Formats: sequence, C-alpha cells, structure tokens
Amino acid sequence: MTGGGRAAGPPPGAPPGARRWREAAQEALYGPEGFFLRHAPAEHFRTSVHASPLFARAVAGLLVRVDEVLGHPRELALVDHGAGRGELLTGVLAALPGGVAARTRAHAVERAPRPEGLDPAIGWSDAPPDGAVGLLFANEWLDDVPVDVAEADSGGVPRYVLVDRDGTEYAGGPVTGRDADWLARWWPSAAEPGARAEIGRPRDTAWAAAVARLERGLAVAVDYAHTRAARPPLGTLTGYRDGRQVPPVPDGRCDLTAHVALDACAAEAERDGATGPGLLVTQRAALRALGVDGARPPLELASRDPGGYLRRLAAAGEAAELTDPAGLGAFTWLLQPRRAPLPPPWGVGGSRPDRPSG
Repeated sequence: MTGGGRAAGPPPGAPPGARRWREAAQEALYGPEGFFLRHAPAEHFRTSVHASPLFARAVAGLLVRVDEVLGHPRELALVDHGAGRGELLTGVLAALPGGVAARTRAHAVERAPRPEGLDPAIGWSDAPPDGAVGLLFANEWLDDVPVDVAEADSGGVPRYVLVDRDGTEYAGGPVTGRDADWLARWWPSAAEPGARAEIGRPRDTAWAAAVARLERGLAVAVDYAHTRAARPPLGTLTGYRDGRQVPPVPDGRCDLTAHVALDACAAEAERDGATGPGLLVTQRAALRALGVDGARPPLELASRDPGGYLRRLAAAGEAAELTDPAGLGAFTWLLQPRRAPLPPPWGVGGSRPDRPSG
C-alpha cells in the first residue's frame, strides 16, 4: 500500500472505529456535522483579522502594491482562501482607495454557507476562481487542511497514528510510499525514536492547486509555521474551542489545527514552472513593511489634540499586538509570485530574504 491511502483496518489492540488522523479530522472539521460547517471561526479563536482593522488595511496596502506591479489590470482579483465569514474581505474593500476599489473583484473561498448580510459584490464558493489576476490571500487556512500524524517507534520507524472519536490514539502501520518520501525530505527528525510529525503532503497539494488558479499575481499564506531546520520534535497538533486551547479530539466540537511546513508548500507550488520561489518572512516584518507600526504617538499631541492622541494610542496598541514577536507577530507569511514580480519592498528593486530551503 502506498502512503496516503486508507489502511485496510486498525492494527491489533485498536478498536474498529480508529482511523488515521487525516480521515478523522476531515470528517470532524468538514463532514455533515463538521466544526466549520456549524460554527463561525471567530466564535472559537481570534485571528489577526479579528484583532484589529489594521490587518485588513495592511492587506489593502499589499493589494495596491500588487496592482502596481501588474500594471493596473482592468479587473483586479482579491481572493480570500479560508474566508471565515468574509470579515477580511469586508475590511479590505473598505480600506482600498476609490480607484482601486472600483476595479477590485473580491471572492471568498469557504466551505461554509454564505453568511447573511455579506456585501453582494463579494463572490462566494468552495474553490478559487480560475484565471484571477491579483492577490490570493490565505490567512490561517492551511493549518486546517487535515494531515496524517506519524510517531516513530523505539526502532526509529515512523508509524501512522490512529485515533478514536474520543481522541484516544493507537500505533498504526509503518509510513510508506509518498508519505515516507515526504518525511525523509521535509521532516527527517521524524525517524528519531519517540518523535512525532504531521505529514504535510495534503497541504502542499492544496496550496499548489490554489496558487495555480491565479493567472498572474501574488499568493500569500499566513500561518503558524516551521521550516525543515527547526521542526518541532513532538509535532503541534492541538484543538481550540470557545477561545481556549483544548486536547485535539475529532468529534466535531473543536477546531483541529497544526502548524504548517510552509517551506514544503512553497516548493510544491514552484514545481509548475509558472510560480516563482516562495519567500518566508515573519508577520512582524511583513506588517511593518506595509506600514503597521506599534510606536506610541508623541506625548505632546495629547495636549494639542487629546482625541487624536487617544485614537493613535489605541492604534499603536493594536499594531503592537499584531506584530508582537511572542504572539501574532510570530506568524509566518509565505509570499509566492506567479508570472509577476514580487511587489516592493520584497521585489522590483527591493531586498529579497532568503528563499525556503528544499
């Protein structure tokens, strides 16, 4: 059996209902009674989009830069992959300059039904539109693409982890085929006895497919992430419910998430030849480059314009939260151009960070 297929059955000692994590999480998140079909994400966890309108304004600024390097196309696409209830698109459209806003075609990609009251100008579907020219933005999408989990036995052989509906885990068969190849390339420490790893191949495929829908422009994925040089030895799979981190249980009552191997995602998208090398930057660096700065306003403004001082002070606090290196600022942005240059400051004469290793 090649890696990635469904096992013939649970091993001795595991109950009949035990399945690989990828299959269990797929049903728990996106099945008929799945978490994301029954709950708005904002009800259970807070993203950068919900933390401050400054995030949407920064994305609007990025779209303006993409528009410039694309030569101001007649229609400028803004595709939000994993759009939740459309909060980011709503904020970006409100923040765009009038001339750019008039040409922008916003589209939400989400499996949940379209929310009531959403701007009718925003498209809604479960897959990105083909042939878009503009910006594809995926904020905390890839971490919710289900993956299999592996744990190495005492001999250093990675084995699939099986899980029951109540979250009890069992050792499965050895990881083989393309899954084994992925671990060897992208998570070599998974062969150390006792190590755990999330096999990110489905995320690589999902990201590459989404990017390929762009005709020209920039694709950006934002997530808690890690690279091959520093994979977490015990993996990162966890759950969230009602604003709290909880044990990962695939019963449909909590979000199931794991950090993303964004370097592997970038390499997979690059394989088609039309997509350029991906660049990884921290959210702190990305937002600062887009004008989000947590610096406090000058104190003398308080006497001249008390209301203005308080507004700028509040904005500085929100900016500080978005760029906190111990919090939201630790997110990683993967910026990947397709048939177009990277926008400033990362391209078109700007300095380029190192590309992901692969």
